[in-house]
Amino acid sequence: MNPTPATLSGLEHQYDRLRQSLAQIGYISQGTVLDRSTLKSRRSGCQWTRKVAGRTITVALSPEQFQSLKQAVENERKLWKTIQQMEKLSRQILFGTLPDTRRRKRLAKKVLGLS
Repeated sequence: MNPTPATLSGLEHQYDRLRQSLAQIGYISQGTVLDRSTLKSRRSGCQWTRKVAGRTITVALSPEQFQSLKQAVENERKLWKTIQQMEKLSRQILFGTLPDTRRRKRLAKKVLGLS
């Protein structure tokens, strides 16, 4: 895997863009939020659930807390997706720029986690 200098510069630009996007992410939170009033059974209130030490913890929320935690959960998912993209780009850049050991066969994309 020997990308051209133009390709490497494009990859580095993508990586920098992703790195800058991380600075724009607001509050983050694990878990799931649910507005129970929209369910078929029409319960009242909102809730936030998450796993702690293998157990599910559920917390009742006010509508304001629900909106804020909903955004925080979305932010966390966006954070992990961005980190996965950065990890892929890092491997492409590192294997494309640093001296490699002698191999009989080229490393497949699957081996590098790029496919």
